[in-house]
Amino acid sequence: MSDSKRYGGHSMVAPLRRVLICPPRRAGWANPERARSWRELNYLHAIDIRAAQSQHDALRKELEAVDAEVLSLPEAYGFSLDAVYCHDASFVTDHGLIALRMGKSSRAGEPPKHAEFFAARGVPLLGEIQEPGLVEGGDLVWLDERTLLAGRGYRTNMAGIDQLRMLLAIDGIEVLAAPLPHGPGPAGCLHLMSLMSLLDERAALVDLAMLAVETVELLCGRGMQFIEIEPSERGTLACNVLALGNRRLLALEENHLTNARLRDAGFDVRTFPGSQIAVNGGGGPTCLTRPLLRA
Repeated sequence: MSDSKRYGGHSMVAPLRRVLICPPRRAGWANPERARSWRELNYLHAIDIRAAQSQHDALRKELEAVDAEVLSLPEAYGFSLDAVYCHDASFVTDHGLIALRMGKSSRAGEPPKHAEFFAARGVPLLGEIQEPGLVEGGDLVWLDERTLLAGRGYRTNMAGIDQLRMLLAIDGIEVLAAPLPHGPGPAGCLHLMSLMSLLDERAALVDLAMLAVETVELLCGRGMQFIEIEPSERGTLACNVLALGNRRLLALEENHLTNARLRDAGFDVRTFPGSQIAVNGGGGPTCLTRPLLRA
C-alpha cells in the first residue's frame, strides 16, 4: 500500500482497504468495574467477555478475508464499554481526520484517542467538532464523493452539522441534514446508519418505516433502489450492514430473513454472530468498524 493511499475515500461502498477496530478487551470489557456499567449504558444484559471476544474475532476474520488491513485501537484510560463501537468517534476524509464530539457523554474521551492514534500513522487532523456541536460517525453517510448526508437527532445536532460544512468546504462537499425520529429517545442510540446502509452506488438497505419522508424522497430522487429489512429483525440490527466492496456485505448472522433478501438481490453476504458484541450494546458491523481507506 503506497504512502499516498493510506487514508481517504469518500464512499460507503468502495472496496474496504484499511479499517480500525477496537477489540472488547481494549474497551475494558474484561474489567469488572467497567463491565458493571452495562445498565447505565443501556445494554440489554450483562456482558459475556469470552463470547464477545470470540464474536469480535469472527468479525476480524471476515475483514481480513477481503484483504483489508485491520488496525486495533489500544486500550485507554477513560474508555467506556462503548469504545468497541469505534465508528462513532472519528470521520475520515481525503484531507485527513475529523475528531468528532460525542452526543453520549460517557464517550467524550474517545475522539482525542482516535486523533492521537491516526496521527501516529500519518493521518493529519483536518479539524475537530467543538462545543456546542455534536456529531457521531453513525450519523454520517456518503451518498457520493461530494455529498454527505448527516442525520440530525440526539447524537448529532445542527451546530455540529454546520461545523462539518465549514470543514468540508475545502473540497466543495455538500452536507445535507436528514431528520431522525425520536425512536427510543435520548438515552437510546438511534443513528442514521441504524435506518439505512448503502450496499452499492444504487442500492440501500432501509428500515423504511423509520426513515423521514424527506430522506426517502432524497434517496428516491437520486435513483436509489431500496431493499427493506424484515421488520421483526429490527431489534437485532438488521439494517446495520457493512459494505466491503464489489457487492460483498458483512451482516449479523442473527438476521436470517433480511440476509436472505440481500442474497436474493445478488449480494454476497458474509456473516458473523453478534448477540454479545453487537445486539447487546446496539452496534452492528458498521458501528464496530471505522473505515480508514476505501479505494
